[in-house]
Amino acid sequence: MAENGEDSGLLQYCEGPDLVVSDSRPLKTSLVDVKPCKEHNEAHKLTVKNTEREISPYQPRPPSLPRQSKSSKSGSVEATVRNRRLRNSQESLSDPAETGSSTDSLKEDQTVPAPGGLVVSSAATTRNQDSSVRPHSAVATGSPVFRERGGSLSEYERRPRSQQSDPTDHWVRSSKVRLSPVQPTGPLPALEKSYVSATLRAANRIDKDCLDYVGLAREKLGERLHRNLSDSRLLENMGSDSASVNSMRSTYSVLSPIRPQDVRNRSFLEGSVLGSGALLGAEELDRYFPDRRVGIYVATWNMQGEKGLPVNLDDLLLPTDSEFAQDFYIIGVQEGCPDRREWENRLQETLGPYYVMLYAASHGVLYLTVFVRRDLIWFCSEVEHATVTTRIISQIKTKGAVGIAFTFFGTSFLFITSHFTSGDAKVYERILDYNKIVEALALPKGLPDTNPYRSIPSDVTTRFDQVFWFGDFNFRLSKDRVDVETIMNRTVGDDMNPLLEHDQLSKEMKDGSIFKGFQEATIHFLPTYKFDIGCDIYDTTSKQRTPSYTDRILFRNRQAEDIKVVKYTSCTSIKTSDHRPVIGVFQVKLRPGRDNIPLGAGQFDRGLYLEGIRRRMTRELKMREAMKSQSSSTICAIS
Repeated sequence: MAENGEDSGLLQYCEGPDLVVSDSRPLKTSLVDVKPCKEHNEAHKLTVKNTEREISPYQPRPPSLPRQSKSSKSGSVEATVRNRRLRNSQESLSDPAETGSSTDSLKEDQTVPAPGGLVVSSAATTRNQDSSVRPHSAVATGSPVFRERGGSLSEYERRPRSQQSDPTDHWVRSSKVRLSPVQPTGPLPALEKSYVSATLRAANRIDKDCLDYVGLAREKLGERLHRNLSDSRLLENMGSDSASVNSMRSTYSVLSPIRPQDVRNRSFLEGSVLGSGALLGAEELDRYFPDRRVGIYVATWNMQGEKGLPVNLDDLLLPTDSEFAQDFYIIGVQEGCPDRREWENRLQETLGPYYVMLYAASHGVLYLTVFVRRDLIWFCSEVEHATVTTRIISQIKTKGAVGIAFTFFGTSFLFITSHFTSGDAKVYERILDYNKIVEALALPKGLPDTNPYRSIPSDVTTRFDQVFWFGDFNFRLSKDRVDVETIMNRTVGDDMNPLLEHDQLSKEMKDGSIFKGFQEATIHFLPTYKFDIGCDIYDTTSKQRTPSYTDRILFRNRQAEDIKVVKYTSCTSIKTSDHRPVIGVFQVKLRPGRDNIPLGAGQFDRGLYLEGIRRRMTRELKMREAMKSQSSSTICAIS
């Protein structure tokens, strides 16, 4: 039966007046000149048996001339070509013994229409010599999908003739049946906003709050800024397309995946600095502070014991001329308000949910408060404080000092706020206050000394890496008020050197009698004492006190250039006291820590934090209500 089927298939191609040979040239002949079909049948059988061992030499070759575009062909020829391509593609799909590529099925030679609508080509003739007869419906016009499929060309056919290899070799190298690409029949659906694969999105997720650090780093021409909320390695691997970044929602924030093998190999030896697993080690430090510098904001203010606090403390803690908020906020107050808790609530309300109060201490009306970014609290040690009174009667706590000490990573900090003896001529008494404080301030208590070889038992400021001492030192200008006002009127710009030549503190520091080893940033602001409350006019009372630089911020470090001054100025907008607040912004060098440092376990004043957030919400609601009532009460008059 198979042989009869093959014979009948061959008879279909042997009939007819036209025959196309392999060189693609039509030869006009009659049925008498054609070889008997029986002999042709035997040759075809032999070809089928040797298909797997050798390839027939009568394979279709690439066209000698460039293809004509579809628009240039006639309608009948185009339909005929589509039918032939459909038939060849169906032969490749239905015959499992076929190992030829789809590029061979799309080879197109010159076609010659025969009577009866049958089109015979050299490629079709050769293909049918090694395949069985297909149903006649296979050459009928197919669906639109198959028509588009047949009209597409493979990459091989699009190449120039010089770059096309022998089709016989190409067929031998092919090991799988490759189909022609399927073209869409309609418009493609719109792409999603995020065009990155789900795998990449899961690998590069990060909090939205962290993206501003990447943009700022690029704007600063390579300057490495703080990226405290992000893993630097994770940011460097993020995609550059903004659409995918905007679509990311963090599932693990800054936490990088940890492999079990890393956990097995990590060293948690106590006191190890080089161990990769040290919580305060170099790897963790570089992750949060690539440049190993932390921002410190210091503010000192003599409040004059006023019960009424300023309506807004933004100008004190968040000045508009600052580009960034800092990592630590240390606020020292002398002659503080009677309600210390209210003062702390106001500070928390101003700084908002990004900061928590790490510690607060007081000595009478001396208040010292430390706020830290809440994501950095895990790297702070236990906090210690101590107080010293400089009054003869220790129960009177209006003069003295309060100090707070802690370690951040491997750097120890000491913050002292103090109030010295007042009086224009009491310089010696103020020096005595200083000496008593440095000797009697009992710090540190349980914190390890990061460099005991450079510590002096009689000076507390030598037992810490970074020391900030600020407050109302009460040093005056050694000039009459008239002379001081004359110098101030002659001052050009922010050059205060003519005034500072008469400053008592500057003179004593040069002589080495006070604040040994301390430095002060250059002063470019007017004296901060003494003003009439509510205005910018210096003392108009009968005492006529001389304007002076009583409020100062000094610093000391064990290593040179560890502390860099960013800003040192006064806050002139707060006028509820006879003193103007003084603020200083610093960039401080950090060093890796050891695991033997007692950590604070993330402790902070939670009650204060919640109260500050509640007040911010209440204030926001009141502002919205005020705006709503103002807009509803507006009356439009029509004339």
